[in-house]
Amino acid sequence: MPVSDRGRRKMLTGTVISDRMDKTVVVAVERKVIHPLYKKTLTRTSRHFAHDEKNECQVGDVVEIIESRPLSRLKRWRVRRIVRKARVPRVRRREVVPEEELVLESLEQGATDEGAREGDKETEDTTDFQEKEGLSSDAGS
Repeated sequence: MPVSDRGRRKMLTGTVISDRMDKTVVVAVERKVIHPLYKKTLTRTSRHFAHDEKNECQVGDVVEIIESRPLSRLKRWRVRRIVRKARVPRVRRREVVPEEELVLESLEQGATDEGAREGDKETEDTTDFQEKEGLSSDAGS
């Protein structure tokens, strides 16, 4: 290794694809490669785990990362700077109904519907049986 390269660290630019971890972001770095046989330009994506000390990065941000010493099992890069913030559309928060409540509502509604149907069916069955046996409510009086 030449002396001039010593101390130089690699720098890459990519897009943040995940920021769910504390002080860690996943950065996708795309590069173009020419296929050796067909000469077609292909896009290759590398995922790098990078250290984000202040938790500033959000999904969609374009960041510059710099090579560093191993910080954990997967982290070998640090976020140097945010080149461009992601344009996030403003979304109004709306009330979200928990899934359990929806299930309970549908079960309650389904039970009332089924109960009504079963009651009708039961009445029809008893009427059919009474007619077959020659029994009727008028015959007893």
